[in-house]
Amino acid sequence: MIILVLFLILFSLIGISVPIGISLGLATTLTMLISKDVSLNFIAQNAFTSLDSFPLMAIPFFMLAGNIMSYGGVSKKLLNLADALVGKIIGGLAMVTTVTCMFFAAISGSGPATVSAIGSFMIPAMNEKGYAPGFSTAITSVAGAIGVIIPPSIPFVIYGVTSGVSIGEMFIAGVIPGILIGIALMATSYFISKKEGFSGNTETPPLGKAFIEAIPSLTVPVVILGGIYAGIFTPTESAAVGCVYGIFVSIVFNKSMSLRNLYDSLKDAVLINGATTYMVGLSSSFAFYLTIKQVPAQIGQVLGQISNGSLVMLLMILILLIVGLFIDNISSCIILTPIMLPIVKQFGVNPVHFGIIMTMALAIGFSTPPYGANLFVASAIGRVSVEKMIKYLKWLLLANLIVLLLVAFIPGISMGLVNLFK
Repeated sequence: MIILVLFLILFSLIGISVPIGISLGLATTLTMLISKDVSLNFIAQNAFTSLDSFPLMAIPFFMLAGNIMSYGGVSKKLLNLADALVGKIIGGLAMVTTVTCMFFAAISGSGPATVSAIGSFMIPAMNEKGYAPGFSTAITSVAGAIGVIIPPSIPFVIYGVTSGVSIGEMFIAGVIPGILIGIALMATSYFISKKEGFSGNTETPPLGKAFIEAIPSLTVPVVILGGIYAGIFTPTESAAVGCVYGIFVSIVFNKSMSLRNLYDSLKDAVLINGATTYMVGLSSSFAFYLTIKQVPAQIGQVLGQISNGSLVMLLMILILLIVGLFIDNISSCIILTPIMLPIVKQFGVNPVHFGIIMTMALAIGFSTPPYGANLFVASAIGRVSVEKMIKYLKWLLLANLIVLLLVAFIPGISMGLVNLFK
């Protein structure tokens, strides 16, 4: 009964637009006041304890690295390379947007940051070339979600800390699924563009010149990820190295980083990290309270009666898709991992593989109302209502869903590289 009260308060607060982190904290506090079975000190103690984690330090550094790349002109170089590669194909600018998001994903680790960095250039460019504004914003929103799949990924760090699995293995496992999502979105963009008459870009930069100019920018993810995979850095250390190296590339090679740009990138990272940190702390308190009340164990007993592992996986994916509509990726991961992971492990699912499935499923929520962080960032940049995006969003999200199901039921897609590196 008390858990019903907890979730009733939580969704009531979310329904009246109280921020997710505050909703989680208030729901836990009010429920504890009603039940009087746990001291209120528990919330503060658990929140601070959960944040006292070296791996979590990777999050602000990855956020800062993404900001540095955006302010330092890295995204422009990557955009020119993507334009040279696929710009002339039917729907070429939509494919350029997708490829650039894939490149930028290997730096920022954040969906909304990817949409903001790439959308500010590509949405106006696509609109000028005759693409429907609804499609321009829709493809940018959905492609931006690749930012949490292709490593480094902030949700992967959160899942690794919450579940205890290797963050390095999570990064390796996300490479192929992220690439598959990009390919699926490009294929969908081609068919939509062919039907709607969106032509390719007739004026693209020479491939050789674009590649040479982009080499310094392309080395940034090589340094970040290569250091992790080679065992030189931990994910947290590589994030810090990425920040320093990003500043070096922006100043020495791109010559586009001023002190003002550096200050703005630091300020944005501090503001975003502040919002993320309190959310992580209060989400941890919420999740731990559920554990005290044995909610994961009770759900596990119910689902444990289902003997078909495939059916359980489908139910998990459905729950994740629904939760992703209302709650952000980070909070959802912290709340649901302690509940879901023990259940899927009973059916022999690798925790790293499930982490990829969870992140991919929740990432679809980035581009779906009512929460949809990517959706609203893209909508604000393109000045287009969500209603005008729905026509195209449904097909792009369907492509994402198909890739999610393939990854879920063919473990080799995500675990192949992990096993190879072992």
